[in-house]
Amino acid sequence: MFAVVKIAGQQFKVQKDQTLYVPHLAGNAGDKVEFGEVLLAYGDDKLSVGKDLKAVIKAEIVDQVKGDKVIAFKMKRRKGFRKKHGHRTHYTKIRISEIA
Repeated sequence: MFAVVKIAGQQFKVQKDQTLYVPHLAGNAGDKVEFGEVLLAYGDDKLSVGKDLKAVIKAEIVDQVKGDKVIAFKMKRRKGFRKKHGHRTHYTKIRISEIA
C-alpha cells in the first residue's frame, strides 16, 4: 500500500515504515505527527483519488537535520565585484508508521 501526501507544500509518495526528509516541521525527536492532506491512496487493488478520500498518514519525527551547504557566488567580470553567500536548509527526518 502506498499514498501520495502533501507535506509542507510538497508532494511525497509514502509507504509504511519508510523514512524520508521533509521541509522543517515543528517538534522534537519522538513526537507523533499526522498528515491529513492525502491526494491518492492505493491498496488492496483499490485506487482512491480526490477530495472524497478520508485517509490519514501517521508518522514519527526521528531527527531535525540540516542539508548540504549551498553556495551562491556572484561576480561581475572586470569590476572586482565578488560576493559569496551560503546556507544550509533545515529538514525533518520522519518515519511513516501508519496509513489509515
